[in-house]
Amino acid sequence: MATPVAAVLPAKDEADRIGATIAAVRTIPGVDLVVVVDDGSTDATAEVASAAGAVVARHERNRGKGAAMTTGAARVAEAESAGQRAGTLVGGPRPLLFVDADLEASAANLGVLVPPVAEGGADMTIAILPPQRTAGGGHGFVVRLARDGIERLTGFRATQPLSGMRCLSRDAFEAALPLARGWGVETGLTVDVLRAGMRVEEVPCELHHRVTGRDWRGQLHRARQYRDVWLALRSRRRRGRRGRARG
Repeated sequence: MATPVAAVLPAKDEADRIGATIAAVRTIPGVDLVVVVDDGSTDATAEVASAAGAVVARHERNRGKGAAMTTGAARVAEAESAGQRAGTLVGGPRPLLFVDADLEASAANLGVLVPPVAEGGADMTIAILPPQRTAGGGHGFVVRLARDGIERLTGFRATQPLSGMRCLSRDAFEAALPLARGWGVETGLTVDVLRAGMRVEEVPCELHHRVTGRDWRGQLHRARQYRDVWLALRSRRRRGRRGRARG
């Protein structure tokens, strides 16, 4: 029998894709709980997610990906407690499988992230995506900032440091709290889990999502990413210096 797993999908304005993504996630062996965090959407994301069978938590205003992930994990813990009392949900605490809401049918391939964590071989797995079908993307500045920063702080050189598709044990997730703000969350997660002495494994995964373009909106998105990754790294450098000073 597959280990029970909770999938958490942070989402903003994904009404057109969230239904297909949830349907695909529900086919992953072990996934018995899907939580969608509607992070201030202005469309029908919450309604579509609920109709697709997900537990929905909603932020009235956009609070960023890190806050959405934290809310999702808290809602998983609440659902586990309520399900155990009612006898409708067994096991726990579940590994947390974080899923980007725009993956649609390809989200079914995320199952490869679960076994290393469920079987105790890793505390966090990170999906490595293939080249995307849709052209676009930036020039790699944010990726290099994150990759080089993670390596300087931990010695680990990440293949795709900004990959948002991850499976974590509950202990690994809690070791990284509070999560870095906004788009710095993946960088912060990697640094914090490794600094806690836990094991990280990268896993190739056939996933495809909407690629950010190179128009002004795409450039603004990448500028925000760069800011948040830089802030996540800076706070962890300072934390490391304080730790060495105390030692």
